[in-house]
Amino acid sequence: MKRIITTHKAPQPIGPYNQAVLVGDMLYTSGQIAIHPETGDLVMDSIQVETTQVMENLKAVLEAANMTFENVIKSSIFISDMNTFTAINSVYGTYFEEATAPARETVEVANLPKFVNVEISMIAVK
Repeated sequence: MKRIITTHKAPQPIGPYNQAVLVGDMLYTSGQIAIHPETGDLVMDSIQVETTQVMENLKAVLEAANMTFENVIKSSIFISDMNTFTAINSVYGTYFEEATAPARETVEVANLPKFVNVEISMIAVK
């Protein structure tokens, strides 16, 4: 049976979807972009600041499901410019231990919601 995971510590969905869905021990997060959950404003001062906001939004969703980044087994990163990969990766990497980091792909796309530079989704397991 699926259980909808929601928290006010992460941005509310901007479409017909939920922040995450828990099925058994598996958590599937929706992609997060750099929307500040309290103000609703985009946080795009730099790619590092933007990526940090995305990761903090994901952290809040994971916590709402009683999980942490240690539970993440798969990440999908969508970026608008592959030239920002190194900067995004440097922030992303601070949230994981390298030896136990999840599987991941990073894909350059033409556009993302609200024309942000990075969107990340995750799969986690208890």
